[in-house]
Amino acid sequence: MLTPPGYPPLLLRLRTRQLALLSLLDAERNLGRAATALNISQPAASKLLQQAEDTFGVPLFERHARGMAPTPYGEVIVRYARRMLTDFDYMHQEIIALHSGLQGALRIGTVPGAIPQLLAPMLVDYKQQHPHVAVSILVDTSNMMIRQLARGEVDLVLGRLTAGHGEGDYSSAPLLNEALVVVARASHPLVQHDTVSFDELISMEWILQPAGAPQRVRFEAALHEAGVDMHLNITETASTIATTAMLEISDMVAVMPASLAEHYGRLGVIRVLPVDLPIHLQPIHLITRRNQTLSPAATQFVAAMRNHARNVDEAHK
Repeated sequence: MLTPPGYPPLLLRLRTRQLALLSLLDAERNLGRAATALNISQPAASKLLQQAEDTFGVPLFERHARGMAPTPYGEVIVRYARRMLTDFDYMHQEIIALHSGLQGALRIGTVPGAIPQLLAPMLVDYKQQHPHVAVSILVDTSNMMIRQLARGEVDLVLGRLTAGHGEGDYSSAPLLNEALVVVARASHPLVQHDTVSFDELISMEWILQPAGAPQRVRFEAALHEAGVDMHLNITETASTIATTAMLEISDMVAVMPASLAEHYGRLGVIRVLPVDLPIHLQPIHLITRRNQTLSPAATQFVAAMRNHARNVDEAHK
């Protein structure tokens, strides 16, 4: 019989080592390797697993020919165990930060397009006002950042809600609207053209974000609407550094948000090609988990970012 959720005796019977073992066992799919990672013997690990299953009253892992796999019950518990362990690690980092004289930590997940106009200028001001907040920044596509937010590995995301991630699980506020543009190196032969058609670009080598990223989805939809059904020669990367580095030394072309293209254009690295590409990305949002209590450092950041976004929007009107 399942124990009612949140019943105090259940919480008292759980042990941190049991949660750590479940997380490791899901990752390793082998009891011996999970035990080694936890620095305990295999019999001790087997006992911990049995205790956890007795606590919840359901089987959590099943043995197979190639190792162990979580049951549906185990998948649920592993997901929450990972979140609890991540939150515990974050708590520990904040305690260390406070002990060393800092005032908290802030973990930001962002898409590259949010950096030039939103994150970089706003974060400079934020750090001047809050110099003792330890800030870390992770950069990836929206779908990857949302996964990290769901696991509690970042406090907030500057990105876009994507298909497959329930909007009901998150709070979001739009910050920046912008178009998608085609870019190439500053000395690319097509830069000198007054206009460039899709037909001229079909045979080019393209650099695009991985499949499933909002930017890639919108671009492929635009090609389909334009009647382009040929397979492009594509190199996939979510890295802006890799993209610009390859563009600089080749005739490859890429797509990126207009603000990012403007930033690298000022540096003389790339130029926007005169292509009629009527694609507007979904707005960049500030995204947090609904069930998440933000730290004071994150709360201050959210307020400052919303104010900064309003100023950016007014400046472009």
